[in-house]
Amino acid sequence: MLSESITEDRPITVSRAFLNGVIKILPLCFAVLPWGLLAGSMAIQAGLSTGQAIGMSALVFAGAAQLMTLGLVMAGTPAFTIIISVFLITTQHYLYALYLRKDISKQPLKHRLLLGFLLTDELFAVSIKKQQHYIYYLLGAGSCFYLCWVLFSICGVLLASSVPNLDQYHLDFSIVATFIAIVIPFIKNINTLVGVLVSVLLTLVFLSLGIKSAAILAGVIGMLTATCLQNLRERVA
Repeated sequence: MLSESITEDRPITVSRAFLNGVIKILPLCFAVLPWGLLAGSMAIQAGLSTGQAIGMSALVFAGAAQLMTLGLVMAGTPAFTIIISVFLITTQHYLYALYLRKDISKQPLKHRLLLGFLLTDELFAVSIKKQQHYIYYLLGAGSCFYLCWVLFSICGVLLASSVPNLDQYHLDFSIVATFIAIVIPFIKNINTLVGVLVSVLLTLVFLSLGIKSAAILAGVIGMLTATCLQNLRERVA
């Protein structure tokens, strides 16, 4: 036990911190493999060329937003509606940025811009445990996830021509599995647990009723429920 604590307190180099980030996010990289394949395949089905499909994953780098955008494009949705929908589905990134702001704001502009581009749900999930050379740890994790996402998307683009209707293989289940893996570690008290359960149940109810933006609406109600429950418990205590 003593040797383990000494090892943990030992200073680490920048390259080691970068490698720690890569290792930490690898499980989440493999978890989004089906998601990346689906995004690449859907881009081709939506009428994008091979270059445009790869460029979308490389420049947009937002899995849920990409899939939703492609689905709306295939349905002939107006551009304004697509922009508003993407804005709503990615609003959680503002909260992530606020959480990381204290550590990132002191960094050079190039690091801030790069981390802003690399910031995803997965990167935020591994950013909770801070360590030495924290910025390089985040850069390692974010860069690894980005490269894997682009690679998986390219595979999806290539598979689109040889495996038609790839979207019918229920690869979108990886989205659910990934977010379950991200959310569970954050459930550390009864308030959070209730909020998550309310969000899940309301999402199912809203989807069955055909309500658009069901996940967003359910998530907001779930967060309000958790906040109200915490305030109630504090008053009772």
